[in-house]
Amino acid sequence: MDTTQLALLALLAGVVMGALLSAIVLVSMRARDRLRAADSRELPEGMSEVLHGMDDPAVVVDNSFTVLAASTSAAPFHLTEGSALPADELRVLVRKMKDDATSASSTLRLQRGAPPAEPRLVSVRATRISPRLTLLVLRDITERERVEQMRRDFVANTSHELKTPVGAVSLLAEAIESAADDPDQVRVFASRLTAEAHRLALLTSRIMNLSRLQSADELSEERSVSVDEVIASAVDAHTLQAESAGVTLTRGGSRGLYVRGDGQILSEAVGNLIANAIAYSPKGSSVGVGVKAVDDIVEIAVADRGIGIPEADQERIFERFYRTDQARSRRTGGTGLGLAIVKHAVQRHGGEVRLWSRPGNGSTFTIRLPLVEPPLDDAPGRRPRRKRHASALGRAAASVPSRPVPNGEPE
Repeated sequence: MDTTQLALLALLAGVVMGALLSAIVLVSMRARDRLRAADSRELPEGMSEVLHGMDDPAVVVDNSFTVLAASTSAAPFHLTEGSALPADELRVLVRKMKDDATSASSTLRLQRGAPPAEPRLVSVRATRISPRLTLLVLRDITERERVEQMRRDFVANTSHELKTPVGAVSLLAEAIESAADDPDQVRVFASRLTAEAHRLALLTSRIMNLSRLQSADELSEERSVSVDEVIASAVDAHTLQAESAGVTLTRGGSRGLYVRGDGQILSEAVGNLIANAIAYSPKGSSVGVGVKAVDDIVEIAVADRGIGIPEADQERIFERFYRTDQARSRRTGGTGLGLAIVKHAVQRHGGEVRLWSRPGNGSTFTIRLPLVEPPLDDAPGRRPRRKRHASALGRAAASVPSRPVPNGEPE
């Protein structure tokens, strides 16, 4: 082997050794970088910007459960940068994720806001970013669960309530068949059958109305609605009921006021209050409907001199199918849905319903709705609002029953 060949072999060996050394150095550097990344608490590039742009609450925490980065929406859950995870349940979820997999999820109840506020039901997902960093994404599902529970309760309550009139109709039909040879008994059973059929139709109609109010996101027909027309329609629809019960209907207060919404729905809501007032008022008494404006709010009050509502029942009176007197509701044909419909109808119009009641002294239900300006075609004939209110309220005092009303509610 000559000198040239030896030189070439030496050169080749040097190249191979250099390549091996370079590879070893490169592998060592990468291992070092991986080790640094594993031990590092630094966020991946762009992570903070992504978190700040998220709508859902989200945070990145390290192994000591310290929040390194947080979205703006995480603050109400007391998840802020530099603070520790406030809930033990979140720490347990992070530990579970690190022990079992690269991600884990759970449904928890977490405090949102100050302690008087009720805990929120939250779906939390934990995802590993690195051996030291974990991403937590929270989703508040409280309202979704509430709606789902309302749906289940609604179906269960509806099924239960429908059993009574359906069972009664079936029994009365059998009784009529058995008494076919007795015309007097047939007439008695037929009259009761008609009453139960009417009750079933009313219950079905109110269930459909309540379902429609709860399911619709917006009012189907929205316009400037005359409160005078709403009151007139509701009173006219219940004049016959009042006459049959020996109850006098009176209307007083301001006129020419307008609200924004669906006139038919509002008329039904006021009508439900009037129907309840008549049903629970003694013969010879009166039911008053008063209207007035307070600042930018229209108040429609329906007052009676009936039996009143016990204080223990006033918190639940607007629940579906809730009745303070089951026996009386059966006698009067009550469905337990009228006030629930009123509540949802008024809320759909951006308002609220208030109740004042005292056993033995009657009740006053007050619908409060945002006041709007009259439509243009009505504007030329209207008088100044303050003067009209002052004069009209004097007339209302004689029409609506007088009683002490807390918090300045209208009589």
